[in-house]
Amino acid sequence: MTAKKITGGGREGSLKVRVKTAKKRTISSTLWLQRQLNDPYVLQAKKDGWRSRAAYKLIEMDERYHLLKPNQKIVDLGAAPGGWSQVAIKKVGGKGRVIGIDLLDIDPIPGVEFTVMDFLDDDAPDRLKATLGGLADGVLSDMAANTTGHKKTDHLRIVALAELAIHFATEVLAPGGFFMAKVFQGGTENELLDILKRGFKTVRHVKPEASRAGSAELYVLATGFKGRAATAEE
Repeated sequence: MTAKKITGGGREGSLKVRVKTAKKRTISSTLWLQRQLNDPYVLQAKKDGWRSRAAYKLIEMDERYHLLKPNQKIVDLGAAPGGWSQVAIKKVGGKGRVIGIDLLDIDPIPGVEFTVMDFLDDDAPDRLKATLGGLADGVLSDMAANTTGHKKTDHLRIVALAELAIHFATEVLAPGGFFMAKVFQGGTENELLDILKRGFKTVRHVKPEASRAGSAELYVLATGFKGRAATAEE
């Protein structure tokens, strides 16, 4: 798999699809639908058989940082509709494992073990550990809280999700493993960055080209997990 340089230029790309606001559709929903219909990554994902445009983000980051390898065990938090899980299972192969969870159900993906689960439930991490049955090589989190329109509140919600995902990752990752999560503009809070920097050899923020133009979307990527003891409070 190779990340594609996908653009909306050219004669065809200039023919924008405009969507009229229906009686029962809000303006925000109409604008979202219009973006979807005119998004070259969405159109290309349909052609390539990916569940979502997000697949290209993971493909790009994997090619840049060599995250996914044969026979790995990968956990995909917030997996629906399945784009990242599709990419991961193709990379880890038949002897690898991909375990995905989400609030929403998804159509089966060959080789992917998927469970409908709310990661915010108190028992969710332990249930996920039981399904994993051992250590993981990578934890991916594309979880995003529902937005309120209030920037500070939305940022706090994203940080809370990232914090839960980080703590889970430090409990299940094997030495040398990696962690990647969505954080949005503003990056990762200092406290969380300190945890990552203690526990991983390298921590960086990454914005894939496949992220929407003008989007505040950002990912934190931590590689080279040092082991659980390294993340303990000093």
